[in-house]
Amino acid sequence: MPRQSRIDCPGALHHIIARGIERRKIFNDDQDRESFIDRLGTILEQTETECYAWALIPNHFHLLLRTGSVPVATVMRRLLTGHAVSFNRRHRRSGHLFQNRYKSILCQEDAYMMELVRYINLNPLRAKLVADMSALDKYPYCGHAVVMGFYDQAWQNSHVVLRNFGKKAGAARKRYRSFVEKGIKYGKRNDLTGGGLIRSAGGWTAVTSLRSADAHEKSDERILGDGAFVERILSESQEALDRRYFLIAKGVTVSDVADHVAQVLGITSEQVWQPGKFKQQVIARSLLCYWSVHELGESMTALGKRLGISTAAVSKSVRRGGQIADAEELKFRN
Repeated sequence: MPRQSRIDCPGALHHIIARGIERRKIFNDDQDRESFIDRLGTILEQTETECYAWALIPNHFHLLLRTGSVPVATVMRRLLTGHAVSFNRRHRRSGHLFQNRYKSILCQEDAYMMELVRYINLNPLRAKLVADMSALDKYPYCGHAVVMGFYDQAWQNSHVVLRNFGKKAGAARKRYRSFVEKGIKYGKRNDLTGGGLIRSAGGWTAVTSLRSADAHEKSDERILGDGAFVERILSESQEALDRRYFLIAKGVTVSDVADHVAQVLGITSEQVWQPGKFKQQVIARSLLCYWSVHELGESMTALGKRLGISTAAVSKSVRRGGQIADAEELKFRN
């Protein structure tokens, strides 16, 4: 059975799980972990991707991310490639470090966000990397310690987590900690990391209830949410995919996108490609990057080479282009 494409859209909440190849270690020591954390923070800040929970285990890691205008695939490619190169160089090894495909589960926020925060932050305790909750409170390689205030990571959004437990930080932290501690008894939550209908419906109990009532819900192993949420996400994803295939089938290229940008802004196509910091040039190249990536699925790396700029610069242009398009209500039409 062919692998299904990843599902993503701006503002989507993702539970990411990446494992070492053949379950081997991807972190040998604290230096590996610190290097990974530094890289993660840099990439999240550059792509304006929010992180609510994370945990590093010797042979895998978990992240709970909300994507901005930069696709989660781009964020993960930079993170995994960068860590693999650094790890291999430091430990004098070669070859793949990670399994071929990381798991990316798009999540229904209202129903699952806090459950996922708790599940991810309890990973070091389940893996016996710490002895108890008191040790977990101060464990530096998990987002729980940041929420508890023992460490500071500017790229981790603890405020979103804490505001679910109260307005005052002290009281909110106590309620949050109690909530996390209550999750210990649940152990490994297959309904949060497993596949198909079990996860989409909310666990075995929900599935059993549906079957006994002879009811059916849409399910997909890439999505964590109820049937209505799954169906909406799949529909929106298919619409975007259909449009992309339609444009590619018509032979639409990045050059055509540049021509459209020129038409919208009242400039020549040559001016769209010209580098510079004047406002009109910045707007033109931003729209070019945004529509090329989102409408055609153009690689940011390939686009960067064509424009003579870094992938990170393309990422910023994509984000800026999306903001300009939304503010001016501009659409790509071809």
